[in-house]
Amino acid sequence: MTTERNWAGILTYRASTIAQPETVDELGALLGQGGPVRFLGSRHCFNDIADTDGVLIALDRLPTVFEVNTNRTAVKVAGAARYGDIAPLLETEGLALANLASLPHISIAGAVATGTHGSGDAIGSLASAVRGLTILTPSGETRTLERGDADFDGAVVSLGALGAVLDVTLDVEPTYEVAQHVFERPDWDAVLADFDDVTSIGTSVSLFSTWERTDFVDQIWVKQRQPEAREAARESLFEKLGAVPAVSKRHPILGVDPVACTEQLGVSGPWFERLAHFKLEFTPSAGAEIQSEYLVPRADAVAAIQAVRTLAGQIAPLLLVNEIRTVRADDLWLSSSYGADAVGLHFTWKPDEAAVRALLPTIEAALPETARPHWGKVFTLDGAETRSRYSRWDDFAALAARYDPERRLVNPYLERLGL
Repeated sequence: MTTERNWAGILTYRASTIAQPETVDELGALLGQGGPVRFLGSRHCFNDIADTDGVLIALDRLPTVFEVNTNRTAVKVAGAARYGDIAPLLETEGLALANLASLPHISIAGAVATGTHGSGDAIGSLASAVRGLTILTPSGETRTLERGDADFDGAVVSLGALGAVLDVTLDVEPTYEVAQHVFERPDWDAVLADFDDVTSIGTSVSLFSTWERTDFVDQIWVKQRQPEAREAARESLFEKLGAVPAVSKRHPILGVDPVACTEQLGVSGPWFERLAHFKLEFTPSAGAEIQSEYLVPRADAVAAIQAVRTLAGQIAPLLLVNEIRTVRADDLWLSSSYGADAVGLHFTWKPDEAAVRALLPTIEAALPETARPHWGKVFTLDGAETRSRYSRWDDFAALAARYDPERRLVNPYLERLGL
């Protein structure tokens, strides 16, 4: 048994061995030894999706890949690369990604495989930026997929069930600047009455609440391209909601020093220094924490938020912060925004796993039946119920059986899902 833990230190991997190949040939040799395997990225998942009783293979020592295509619309990068590592490289090329998650510390392949997202009514999840990927299956076969291929929509958000993602090709665009504003204490009833207006007022919008109070939102963070274009409308809207602009830099978790956070107060800067909430050189969020997230179709968003609001008294004692964000629809089979624009309700919990797991069934029962749990976070919905919320699950199971017929990648997490 190893003593390796995940990023937050709340999960110890049970794998018998952790291997760190430095070449693709070494990776192939490890796979050739047979037995159960899984692949490890930046260790940011909060459940056992990446774990195995066999060999856990960390891919972060494989060769660096960074190749911009000839028409400068895409970049091929190593699957194990972190977003925070490739972003400055893109900036030097005058290029950018359309979105980032709240922290840049996560690996590209791991984020994509679990459907991780940033925020924005018009912006898809990180997986939606993928236009190609190369997978090394457990049998040692290399498969290259591109957007439009028959297997592509099933292979991007893969739960690690198809093989090792060697490289990922991402859509890019010309670089741009973003300004970030924080507004405090808008009225919850007014926000929910104008929810579409609130989430559309910026390129990326996040609502933060501790649920210690149910009458107002603690903070709304607005990240905006070309910020001057919407400044008057934004100020007018938040005045209507009773919000006030923050007069100094803020952290999502009330009372925490914001030194780790990206710059605010409307100061424009490069896209990668604003779209994420946290800076790469700092430990993000709280560090020691548990995370859960549920995404609902936008049509069910207000009902979902109201359901959480009614449970505030049970949630607040365990909660560090709840973040609400939006994601554009996509066609990726296991994406939590498959087929419909989605709104995510993300919970950062204090590191009391027993208490959190005891509370989650109450939250899951209160949310609309359309709520889909984030694959890399802690949830307690059973496998049958989780599968039922993904109309292409059976197609994905057939795809996984073709890529891994010996079921070497099927770990307890996937077994619970019924794969």
